[in-house]
Amino acid sequence: MAQRPEASATPSANGAPAQPPSKSDTATPKLNNEVELGNLPGDGEPAQSDIMQMARTGDIAGMEKLFETGDYDATYTDGEGITPLHWAAINNQYAMCKFLIGRGAEINRKGGESVATPLQWAAQRCHYYTVHLLLQHGADPLISDAQGYNTLHISTFNGNLLLIVLLLHQGIPVDVEDAYGHTGLMWSAYKGYPACVDVFLRWGASVHAKDEQGFTALHWALVKGSAGCVQKLLEYGADRFAKTTTGKTPSITAKELNTAGAWHKALQECGYDEDANAIIPSWPGSSYLLQDRRGFTTKFFFLWPFVLVWATLHIFAGMPVYAGIPIGLIVAYSIQWVGQQVIAYAPPDMRSFEKTPWMTGIFAASLFWVGLNWLFTVFPTTAFGEDGTYLLNFLFAVTLGLTGFFYVRSMVDDPGFVPKMNGIAEQRAVIDELISQWKYDEAHFCVTCMIRTPLRSKHCRRCQRCVAKHDHHCPWVYNCVGINNHRHFFMYLINLTLAIIIYDFLTYRYFNIVSPDASEECNLLAPSICKVVNADAYTMLTAIWASLQLVWVSMLLSVQLIQLARAMTTYENMFGVHHTSATSLASAFTSTGAPLDPTQQPPSGSAAGAGGHGHKHGHRHGGILKTMSRLLGVDIFMRTARGKGAATNPANKRKSRNPYNRGCVTNCKDFWCDPAPLFGKRETGAAMLGGQPVNYTEMYESPAVMDALRGRAGRSGGYEAVAGDEV
Repeated sequence: MAQRPEASATPSANGAPAQPPSKSDTATPKLNNEVELGNLPGDGEPAQSDIMQMARTGDIAGMEKLFETGDYDATYTDGEGITPLHWAAINNQYAMCKFLIGRGAEINRKGGESVATPLQWAAQRCHYYTVHLLLQHGADPLISDAQGYNTLHISTFNGNLLLIVLLLHQGIPVDVEDAYGHTGLMWSAYKGYPACVDVFLRWGASVHAKDEQGFTALHWALVKGSAGCVQKLLEYGADRFAKTTTGKTPSITAKELNTAGAWHKALQECGYDEDANAIIPSWPGSSYLLQDRRGFTTKFFFLWPFVLVWATLHIFAGMPVYAGIPIGLIVAYSIQWVGQQVIAYAPPDMRSFEKTPWMTGIFAASLFWVGLNWLFTVFPTTAFGEDGTYLLNFLFAVTLGLTGFFYVRSMVDDPGFVPKMNGIAEQRAVIDELISQWKYDEAHFCVTCMIRTPLRSKHCRRCQRCVAKHDHHCPWVYNCVGINNHRHFFMYLINLTLAIIIYDFLTYRYFNIVSPDASEECNLLAPSICKVVNADAYTMLTAIWASLQLVWVSMLLSVQLIQLARAMTTYENMFGVHHTSATSLASAFTSTGAPLDPTQQPPSGSAAGAGGHGHKHGHRHGGILKTMSRLLGVDIFMRTARGKGAATNPANKRKSRNPYNRGCVTNCKDFWCDPAPLFGKRETGAAMLGGQPVNYTEMYESPAVMDALRGRAGRSGGYEAVAGDEV
């Protein structure tokens, strides 16, 4: 880090900027202390070159022969203090590292221009398997190199979350400082890695810590201008008015470095004005919002649509067409505008309508007003008339009640959250186990939840939890659909479809009774339509509104039926089925946990700091039409209908066979004949697969591997968690 944020930092070879030269404002940054981990040793005698080359390439046989001569051993160092273990570590030669350690290599030996240990060399390249091996054999992560950086600082430069998590679980103090008082949190903020900032903050890093120049992590985040880092720090209570030793606040720093845009954006997201003062709403009821922003926002956006649906339907029904439509649209817009004013004060993760219960409230309001209209208008007329339809009214009452019941269950039930572990000791044990199995990567470990990721689970950014057998996050129920509530969600769709069809038929019978005596005179419409409108415009509009719901419900239900028959989830249908088998050691040797290039967008699934923990599939764009298509399920339906979904695409089926598919009949039996109670509470994660009980919160191996292991052990019960029983 440069001495002050307003000065540009010169990067060194390890990805860290040059150290602050001194406390003098006139000092010039020096580059003679850069870490040159990639420099090859100078030319020397052939044997010296051979021993280092063997270490770099992992030639254990050649190294053994060289040691047999007695001229060299594992403690050999060149003129710069570099040992074979240094070169094996930086080149991720795991087997060679293990061999050299067994032959007595000095594990904490410093060498090279950086005067760094093999552990630091491995960490600089994000080789976390090698890092773990060295730590297990006594490598000290708190040793500093020539620049005053320890292993945690060096790891932070590359923003690799998995490596940072691995080191934090070794007991390294989270606020350990480098030679100039910079903590890992400061480095993450300076580098612009929001995910790393989040990890450090959740681990307990201090947002108020200052370096020797008085800069906090918030000041350093504004050097890079990362709005995500600034927002995270503000959410954790960073001092918005903290001053450096020269009296510069974050606001002044942002102005001097031309990062005021990111600063103001983060302030707005966290409920502050451009001067960093809390925005206090002046409208009635704002005191309740300030007491509990999340609770107030959730309740408001669930209940406010009741007013929207009621007002719009009554205006359209009670006024002439030429006046009702524009006035109704104006009222609807006004009600939504009020919602926009409230959402400006919502928590940062609820700053858009689709992230609130708005869609849930619209459906709940529709269900409520349609049900009320049936109870007091349609039911008395159709049930007690001369041609009364008692059975249809009874069926509608049943389907309406079941729709409401399963809707509420889908909304409030635990969808199947994967249980979190009971402390750091359990987390460390899981990390050690994954490393021993060569599975310590973003596909098997969730950095956000700090858990081993079961198969078919996915981390939901909205719920901030991993969900077992995750199907999708549904804005209509404001909850994830997972193993625990998937069947409830299915029953909700089925009963809703039946209820709408029955309601339409009852409405048709209702108008046959009430419309013959109605007037045929109205504006713009044909006489036959005028009779219906004049008879009961409100009931007609509620029937139309209910019928519109049938469009998205039928599409969603058809996709769900296809996926059910193929034993796939919506997520798997969209992105393919991911399953694991015995992972080869070779793949672990070639997997380096590639560090993030700060100049490029990380690939999907990257463990790098700016990319999250690998459960994201990019951001969705395309405007309002694309958003509505996604919310209504049109995009999934069209992909499935065109055969582009993973469930129907022949190319995908040939490429990766679905290991959970046991045939249409068995798949349906597993889903519908699951012994878990339909109206009661089920055990989290419990399900059936191929007629045998499984638990998706503990399934870490594919069915084929589990079958093989179960058969080898002579077990006769259902599927069991593999290598997870100790956790």
